Amino acid sequence: MSSPVEPRAPLPTDVDERAKAFQMAQAEMDYRVDLYTRLTGVCFDKCMDHKYKDGDLNVGENSCVDRCAAKYWQCVGIVGQLLGGQQ
Repeated sequence: MSSPVEPRAPLPTDVDERAKAFQMAQAEMDYRVDLYTRLTGVCFDKCMDHKYKDGDLNVGENSCVDRCAAKYWQCVGIVGQLLGGQQ
């Protein structure tokens, strides 16, 4: 008679790889949160009238935020390519 097959425990390398993958995912999430925070801070300071006359964005503020965010993402992409060596 054959004995039932027992599930094997993950090998230490599997555990290490999972821990590294989790750490990389955490670092990526931290990077993205920081990037978003910086983008909103820069574009808010540049584009918003700090008198707050209206609860909504006016046309000028709206277009400024749109251009600011587009330029910010473009710069982030260029810096990422330069740092990644993909010129």
